Amino acid sequence: MWPKAPGESAWGPGCCGVGRWLEFKARLRFSAGMRREVKELVLDNCRSIEGKIKGLTDEFEELEFLSTINVGLTSIANLPKLNKLKKLELSDNRISGDLEVLAEKCPNLKHLNLSGNKIKDLSTIEPLKKLENLKSLDLFNCEVTNLNDYRENVFKLLPQVTYLDGYDRDNKEAPDSDVEGYVEDDDEEDEDDAGEEERSQKRKREPEDEGEEDD
Repeated sequence: MWPKAPGESAWGPGCCGVGRWLEFKARLRFSAGMRREVKELVLDNCRSIEGKIKGLTDEFEELEFLSTINVGLTSIANLPKLNKLKKLELSDNRISGDLEVLAEKCPNLKHLNLSGNKIKDLSTIEPLKKLENLKSLDLFNCEVTNLNDYRENVFKLLPQVTYLDGYDRDNKEAPDSDVEGYVEDDDEEDEDDAGEEERSQKRKREPEDEGEEDD
């Protein structure tokens, strides 16, 4: 599994093995046109070098979902500019700051998972205020969650956030569609539109068919 046609996914070594991952890296390097079509990219468990993941560039113009779980990141300062990115998985890294770059590089981000990082205080996540579309934020297993009135203060600091660690202000669990799968939701909408168009065309043909039977 690697970059395919528009809307299909590309996967990393976490689910396809080292041998296939090496082939995947080769495709990242040589298929610029393919990079521009990928919407989902999973690079879990690969290794970053000085905060960079080789092959991950701003050529992924259509990318909406990026997962870089457990890749050894200590900073996201070198994240490429991904204007269409909606969901970013950064859990189980060693990130402790530099979150201000997200507003510049991923301005349309809706879902951000920072679980298992070295985030200790509220001032570290304050730059996320500039992500006006941010709807869901996860900070599980970060030290900041041990602060007094943690949830209340985060919601106050980031009023645009609806779900924190999977729950809203009233401790109601987020529907699965809100926590994950928004890219799939877009695909479902496209399928619904296609189905409605097909039904509409069928309805238009039915009167003609009836007229032919009368003749």
